[in-house]
Amino acid sequence: MIKHCPTFAAMSIILACFAPMLAAAENPMEGPIAVFLGKPQLEVQPLFNIIRHPNVVVTLAGTVLATLGDKKLLARRSVNGGKTWGDEIIIAEPAFQSGGLTVDETTGDILAFAEDKHPPAPLSVYRSQDDGKTWQKIDVTIRPDTRGNVPSMHMNEHGITLRHGKHAGRLIRAARHYGEANYPKEHWPTHYSTAIYSDDRGKTWKTSKPFAEMGTGEAGIVELSDGRLYYNVRSHWNAKKPPLRRREAWSNDGGETWTSYRIVEILPDGPQDTNYGCFAGLIRLPIAGRDIVLYSNCDSPSGRSHGTIWVSFDGGKTWPLKRLVWKDAFQYSSLSAGRPETPSEGWIYLHFEGKLPQAHVARFNLSWLMAGEPTGDGDVPAAP
Repeated sequence: MIKHCPTFAAMSIILACFAPMLAAAENPMEGPIAVFLGKPQLEVQPLFNIIRHPNVVVTLAGTVLATLGDKKLLARRSVNGGKTWGDEIIIAEPAFQSGGLTVDETTGDILAFAEDKHPPAPLSVYRSQDDGKTWQKIDVTIRPDTRGNVPSMHMNEHGITLRHGKHAGRLIRAARHYGEANYPKEHWPTHYSTAIYSDDRGKTWKTSKPFAEMGTGEAGIVELSDGRLYYNVRSHWNAKKPPLRRREAWSNDGGETWTSYRIVEILPDGPQDTNYGCFAGLIRLPIAGRDIVLYSNCDSPSGRSHGTIWVSFDGGKTWPLKRLVWKDAFQYSSLSAGRPETPSEGWIYLHFEGKLPQAHVARFNLSWLMAGEPTGDGDVPAAP
């Protein structure tokens, strides 16, 4: 267990600058910022001793559900907010983790995508209707993108349910096309990213128009409080070579198209001595009226290590704060956040690969993050 605490002065600034948002939310999926504050806390514990590709979601009941695996898709559940974890559950075998789960916030069902082996490979979808305890294979239809390609799901951040605007209730998650092949690496520039979305509770999925840049893969999507979607993706092949930075785009139509592409100069995409990135975590905290977005990745000049969280207070426009979570080996990672009025409330969860084959889970709160270091990209909220 690892714990750190900011100064009293820092905590005073936190409480002052966020005071206007302490009221309860109208949307039952989002609540006040107060639950993510309080005493700063960070706890880390080992979770799996198997490789690879971690992910984490929180169910409607507040159960924390962590998954990974590249020979069988495994899950572990925590019903007490991440204090303790149940035994491993096999979702599918043989199976390869195909991105994360998707919690349907309309029904409470949970969807898992699994491919037979490292993709491109045949895809299966599984559904749980009992909070992740048991899983059943279901039939789904995934329609091709505008280039005629049905995407792969590996490896992307978990899906989300849209909460705002005319597309509220839509399920969406990031996806990708492997181009000519996964290996050799000369094929990587033919890869590209997309998203799939469903308006019939996961029976039928449409594929978005492709992301603006070729050579990308492994992405995350969050919905902002005004209904816009923010897309943050790994550069699977960076033609310009180091320094390697993340790519982003936005959607105003529920994830059907992606615009306003740019390179996010402040966010490293894994270690900076390679020309390919690293899968990262992405989450918007479920705080009413606020767009606090977190991003996790390596913060290292070479080698995958120094797992760090970056914080945006304006929905991804700027990233003024970061804090180191884990200084040793740190590779793929996934982020999720607790739900109002459940045992998970107020916690942020990070499921990450340490020194392989071990995976860990960290839980912490926003107060702990607020004691991080400034990045120089924008301003950390100050007392009015």
